[in-house]
Amino acid sequence: MERVVQFTGPRQVEVAPHESAELTAGHLRVRTRFSGISAGTELTAYRGTNPYLTRTWDAGSRLFRDGEAGISYPVVGWGYSEVGEVTEFSPELAGTPGMPVVGDLVWGIWGHRSEGIVPAERMIGHTLPAGLEPLAGAFARVGAIAYNAILSAHINLGEDVAVFGQGVIGLIATRLAQLSGARVTAVDAMDVRLETARKYGAHTTLNARSGEVADRIREATAGRGADLAIEISGAYPALHEAVRSVAVGGRVVASGFYQGDGIGLRLGDEFHHNRVEIVCSQIGGVPAPLSGRWTVERLQQTFLRLVAEGQVDVAGLVSHVVPVADAADAYVLLDERPADALQVVLEF
Repeated sequence: MERVVQFTGPRQVEVAPHESAELTAGHLRVRTRFSGISAGTELTAYRGTNPYLTRTWDAGSRLFRDGEAGISYPVVGWGYSEVGEVTEFSPELAGTPGMPVVGDLVWGIWGHRSEGIVPAERMIGHTLPAGLEPLAGAFARVGAIAYNAILSAHINLGEDVAVFGQGVIGLIATRLAQLSGARVTAVDAMDVRLETARKYGAHTTLNARSGEVADRIREATAGRGADLAIEISGAYPALHEAVRSVAVGGRVVASGFYQGDGIGLRLGDEFHHNRVEIVCSQIGGVPAPLSGRWTVERLQQTFLRLVAEGQVDVAGLVSHVVPVADAADAYVLLDERPADALQVVLEF
């Protein structure tokens, strides 16, 4: 019997028993150690705002279709930041190059459940680097999301970069932008997160509630504006302020998961008059010009290598490690008291 976290309705969470699945050909069984909660995408299902709850994604046409929901409650095993120990693998996989073996610690996506049956091809190269704490494996995916935004930004040495949103992914993006040679301005509405942003490489911090973010950024850049901005909060007003903050012909990387209508985003203003470029960064793929060299797998593996080398501190992002039995309390914390939490991790 395994335990699975599921949403039975908006803001309703339970940890339910499920029969353990049979191991089929071409799969591994992994016993979960840790599973990170996404305070962005994942909370959209918890809150009931995820577009899949009201529309269906048509993969053939790559359009959302109205009239039928793509997912419905209960939403079972949501989550995409897991790390665990291989306990069993299908016999025909023995000796496959790069394949984890029993006892290996691996990272991947199998949801908030005490064990996962995972296709073997998705686990090749997913053995945790030697010497890395197991908890760090839960950051492979969120780290890749931030890394993808950095690749989309095309940062040049010495450029001014504004990062809007200093949650877990935003803080990682701030650090990666600094490592890429940028002078980073971190923007958030919570002072406690801005304090952390300084530790992760921000040269300057600005509180979004001041109402003067674009003005302050322009003042600090001799009136020019930031060379580029990364918006990772998923809030339309933040995306609008990012557009206002960049120079003429500047680039804004939209990496947040935006919900509903674009209230607060006025494309007839600075976007139009300053000829701003807005590009989407989404973890389903890498920037097209880099697709010959980079993949999502490489993003994840390289990010964990940076962590193992001490270039990025993920342990400092973990605010709470919560027993899975208390998962409902973890979601209430992230939903109602975001200033009190950064990365919340479920422990199995």
